[in-house]
Amino acid sequence: MSDQIILASGSEIRAQLLRNAGLEFDVSAARVDEDAVRASLLAEEASPRDIADTLAEMKAQRVAARHPDALVIGCDQILALGSQIFSKPQTPAEALSQLQTLRGLKHQLLSAAVIYGEGKPLWRHVGIVRLHMRDTSDAYLTDYVDRNWDSIRHSVGAYKLEEEGVRLFTRIEGDYFTVLGLPLLELLSYLTLRGTLPS
Repeated sequence: MSDQIILASGSEIRAQLLRNAGLEFDVSAARVDEDAVRASLLAEEASPRDIADTLAEMKAQRVAARHPDALVIGCDQILALGSQIFSKPQTPAEALSQLQTLRGLKHQLLSAAVIYGEGKPLWRHVGIVRLHMRDTSDAYLTDYVDRNWDSIRHSVGAYKLEEEGVRLFTRIEGDYFTVLGLPLLELLSYLTLRGTLPS
């Protein structure tokens, strides 16, 4: 690889996906007030797709300012139920409320990635997955949150498909890597076409 790659995310699962794909990279988590940016964009009636893309670009740009010669990957994930946007739950009660709102319905996960380099965004992609949630009982959801809180508190929507959360769903339409927070196949394709990765 000829380019230095930096992942502008503290997400362990994103780093693991890149490591599993054989990439060599550094990690430098971006400091962005996501709540404030998200609230501002919602006030402007921005779409969930635009919110995810904007946050991913801001994170990449922030880290790229400190590493102008690197390729910086910024990422963000948004859960949308219609026009309603979900964030990571702050308490078990909030996690339970999110799951109760989502059950029996179809929602979207949007995972955005932006590569910043040479002082500008070079590539961007927003992957979209549609998830159909089972109409699960309050008792099961309460037990699910109790058993899994330490893990799901780091996830929008309060579930992880790579863990017990997969039992909450009847159907998933889209790419598994996008569910995990990174449109990995598209990202690898760009890096290969660029010559950063061997083909």
